Amino acid sequence: MKLYRALQSQGFGSRKGCVAQVRAGAVAVNGMVCDDPETEVDPAGLELTLDGVAWAFREKAYVLMHKPSGYECSHHPSHHLSVFSLLPAPLLQRGVQCVGRLDQDTTGLLLFSDDGQFIHRMISPRKGIAKIYRATCAEPVTDAMLDALRQGVALNDEPAPIAALACDRLDARTLRLTLAEGKYHQVKRMIAATGNRVETLHRETIGSHALPADLPPGGWRWLELADLQQLEQPWPSARS
Repeated sequence: MKLYRALQSQGFGSRKGCVAQVRAGAVAVNGMVCDDPETEVDPAGLELTLDGVAWAFREKAYVLMHKPSGYECSHHPSHHLSVFSLLPAPLLQRGVQCVGRLDQDTTGLLLFSDDGQFIHRMISPRKGIAKIYRATCAEPVTDAMLDALRQGVALNDEPAPIAALACDRLDARTLRLTLAEGKYHQVKRMIAATGNRVETLHRETIGSHALPADLPPGGWRWLELADLQQLEQPWPSARS
């Protein structure tokens, strides 16, 4: 692969812009400055450095974010800031999209990718990939409420009751809810159907991959192969 094409594929600008950056001596290949945009590079193990920042070559982008409150999962937000404003320009240039969405006031684990097949697998209920949420409720969490969520609650516009894969009380007003779907406002609607109301909502886990404890709100990091395998780990009851 030619160097300028490698740069373009990673989101560092147009063909013309990438050629210009290389000719200006602004690009290093595996630590060595290269000023010939036609140089052939091997994508395997390739590290590109621009403006002093090193970027490992990635055929597809897989990113995890600790979504903060007050951000919308949209390129064109209506009333709040966009989660995409928290990502660096090269990721935006290569067209990463949210893998599912979180409400503006919901925090926690949010994924981004430019791999359409991966996005489909992660959001498809047929794949049985669980999403685990921690919800703080306005009223105490009762045994009857937990039973209703486990057995299934009726939601408007849904043909059949929807049940949680698992539901546990953490303290008087907090519960942990595991779902296989990602329907619109699903956690809030399910809890509302029991006569309670969500005050705060946080997504902790997708598959068997938990939000890293050391990643601050608004922070992001690349996902590696082991992370992707954890993310696509189905809920035990969904395994064949």
